[in-house]
Parts: sequence; C-alpha cells; structure tokens
Amino acid sequence: MRNIKLSILVICLTISFSMTGQEQSVVISFDDKTVEWGGCPLPMDCNVTVLHGDTSKPNADIFFKLLSNTEIPLHSHSSAERMVLISGKLEIMYEGEEKSIVKAGSYMYGPPNKPHKGKCISKEPCVIFIAFNEPVDAVISE
Repeated sequence: MRNIKLSILVICLTISFSMTGQEQSVVISFDDKTVEWGGCPLPMDCNVTVLHGDTSKPNADIFFKLLSNTEIPLHSHSSAERMVLISGKLEIMYEGEEKSIVKAGSYMYGPPNKPHKGKCISKEPCVIFIAFNEPVDAVISE
C-alpha cells in the first residue's frame, strides 16, 4: 500500500511539473484596450502587435493595423504569410496577379518573396492577423 501511495505521489508531481512547463494558451482581441500597438516596419502609418512568438524567430503571429486610406508600399517577405482580415476592407495586389478586394473574415495567403501592395479602403481601420513561418522581415521594392 505504501508503494502505491508513493507511486501516486510521484505521478502527481510529474504531472504537475509537466503542466507548469507547458506553453500557455493565448486569447487576444484586436479591439482590447490593453493591446499594446507598436510602430510599423514599413514606411507608412501602421501599427503592429505581436500576439505570439518572437518576430526574429520562426512562427510569429501578429496583428497589423492600417488606418483608413493608408497604402501599403510594394514589398515582399522571405516568409510565407497566412492572413485573415479581422476588420475593415482591403485592396491587395500581388505582382503578376489581379487586384483583390478583401472583406473582414477573409483568408489570404502570400507566397514568400512575392512582391505585393495594398490599401485599406474602408472607413474603419483594417486589422490583419498574420502568421509567419519564418522570421518577420519586409523588403521594400523600388
């Protein structure tokens, strides 16, 4: 009986230790007043907040916010982008492709190293969730 109690105690401690060593879940709303928006890596009026990860390492998630009528200059990223427009209405165009008008709730995929540009065409700001699988960068095209 004593061995069973000791085994149960060891199992409980192991579970407790492994639970505290696990990564924490994240729930963030773009309109939460506690979200800290930082500057933009592009030469324009925009803001970014990191939701998860480290932008200098693979697998970072961000919110990218543009004010109404703000244009995104032609640029590319070394990482693919998986995006969802959270709010607003966005015009986006990838080099060699037709322009797309994107509404809130829409998914977008941007291939790595493919130049693209855009514009927030709604009265309200455009907020885009972006998941990068490589470190975040932005190379302005000329």
